[in-house]
Amino acid sequence: MTTKCTMFGIEIDAISMDTAAKTLARWLESPHARCRYVVTPNVDHIVKLRNSLAFQAAYAGASMVLADGKPLVLASRMMGRALKETVPGSDLVPSLLHQARSMNQPMRVFLLGAGSGVAERAARIIAQRWPNVLIVGTCSPPFGFETLPSECNRILDEIAAAEPDLLIVGLGAPKQELWVHEYRARIHAKVAICAGATIDFIAGEKARAPVWMRKTGLEWLHRIVTEPRRLLRRYAHDALVFPTVLVKELVSNAVARNK
Repeated sequence: MTTKCTMFGIEIDAISMDTAAKTLARWLESPHARCRYVVTPNVDHIVKLRNSLAFQAAYAGASMVLADGKPLVLASRMMGRALKETVPGSDLVPSLLHQARSMNQPMRVFLLGAGSGVAERAARIIAQRWPNVLIVGTCSPPFGFETLPSECNRILDEIAAAEPDLLIVGLGAPKQELWVHEYRARIHAKVAICAGATIDFIAGEKARAPVWMRKTGLEWLHRIVTEPRRLLRRYAHDALVFPTVLVKELVSNAVARNK
């Protein structure tokens, strides 16, 4: 049974990258009909979760919740609820695709998200890197598609026709989590991973931080340097708000332990 780490109002699975990937691989080979989806909270998610009931509902409906970011791991240790390690979606997806080598049938994958042509480039790279992975479809939805029922229906029909085992969703947070949660009963895939910029990373559209920066928790700095116009304001806001959220959580945790 998976150990849960409860903090910031959500339950995070305290498992390693390897365990997460192997668990998802088992789900992909199971006859389970309902789509199970994965979310990967980071500091920005924690800040957004405070004031969004819809985002909270999306998290509550997830089948796997994995910590994406050193601050969450450090916070868990401060509360005596240590998470094993960070399990970012951008590392989880390649780790899961690697699991395809030991599967009896090719892993059927659909890529949803990223800009025009990016998912197609990612599909070609995946086919070269992981031979037992079969990309059965890609879709780069237009801006604002989530507000158009007809467009959502078109995309859901496209996914259903492709019959994927795995749906990789790269729409950005909280859009990807809200969309998957809203349409989870109509997503014809065994597993959906809300994976942020993962499709862009695989395609080479965006550069990942060097490994040493990821291991030391400095990937945020690399992303600010490479995408300042998009991320600087968001990261600055989170840097101001998250310490307050953390202090409240620590106080609440201390009070609960002393009762």
